[in-house]
Amino acid sequence: MSIKKRVLVVEDDAGILRFVKVALTTAGYDVITASGGEEALELAQSKKPDLMLLDIFMSPMTGLEVLEKLRPTSQIPVIVFSARGSVVDEALKRGANDFIAKPFKPEDLIEKIQSILDRKGAS
Repeated sequence: MSIKKRVLVVEDDAGILRFVKVALTTAGYDVITASGGEEALELAQSKKPDLMLLDIFMSPMTGLEVLEKLRPTSQIPVIVFSARGSVVDEALKRGANDFIAKPFKPEDLIEKIQSILDRKGAS
């Protein structure tokens, strides 16, 4: 029996958070959620997720700020998501592993997560 991969979903929009949680839970992931940056950083340390899905445009702490604070202490793979593609380069520069544009199909997101987790497992 394989151990479920734990995914931390960070999103300040409750509707999107619920949508992503249901999609990932249905796909067999152990999902933990945070609605803000501070909570995300705490959960990244305490729950040790296998991957983080991170919304870029949140307040008071943006996804880019979360990445900046996360990277010195954690190499957890991070997929950032946003409706604005203009921030992709900045997010990747700050340590994101991948990007998915909103709105996205659950299967596209799951494929991206699996791809990163497979790469991580192989390394």
